[in-house]
Amino acid sequence: MDELHDQAAGLLRGGHSVFVLTGAGISAESGIPTFRGKDGLWKNYSAEQLATPEAFQRDPAMVWEWYHWRQSLIAKAEPNPGHRALVTLERYYKRFLLLTQNVDNLHCRAGSRNVLELHGSIFRAFCLECGQKVEHGIDRRVIDALPRCECGGLLRPDVVWFGELIPADIWRASLTFLADADLALICGTSGVVWPAAMIPNIACERGLKTIEINLEKTAISGIVDVSIAGRTGEVLPELLRLMGL
Repeated sequence: MDELHDQAAGLLRGGHSVFVLTGAGISAESGIPTFRGKDGLWKNYSAEQLATPEAFQRDPAMVWEWYHWRQSLIAKAEPNPGHRALVTLERYYKRFLLLTQNVDNLHCRAGSRNVLELHGSIFRAFCLECGQKVEHGIDRRVIDALPRCECGGLLRPDVVWFGELIPADIWRASLTFLADADLALICGTSGVVWPAAMIPNIACERGLKTIEINLEKTAISGIVDVSIAGRTGEVLPELLRLMGL
């Protein structure tokens, strides 16, 4: 393991333009459940049953009740050492981009600045009438009623639901940055959720140095330059130490 840490630290030390992809693993270390499988059950409903346009059309009040419940759980969480280590790395490089699959806003709360949210934010909503995006947190004034825009239109969570396409502009910006990057750091993602799962393969095909940090081996563990099994909140601070940061 020490050898893998040294290899990863060496790659990070030699990088100039770094692309980071994060997934549910880094948020789980802050105590946030995945909201999928058994962790996602709420009133006997699964995330796959609630996070869809069809569910919102049938019963927007129930979907919003679920999202307010999720917001209440996420609001209690704090950024962990993995989040904070990525903030330090961002300050170290001239070019840095963090693409996250998480909707919990913990990267921004930790201090990361160059962040793209591939699946949106649970603390943001948009109007189905005028399209305006608004910050939307846990507010007792709206929990007992359907959240509405200033124009009167119904608000919906600004997250990508099952069956929906990811924001084209965010995906395009991610690929544009990746084309000129020299290192990709993949943290806390299983590499099975598309299209984010394409990122490691694209990075390897373009000759980027690649580092994976995840609790378990994944589909990409065999193609990256260095794969470290462990918690991001433990591995990343250790890599920073080896880099002298």
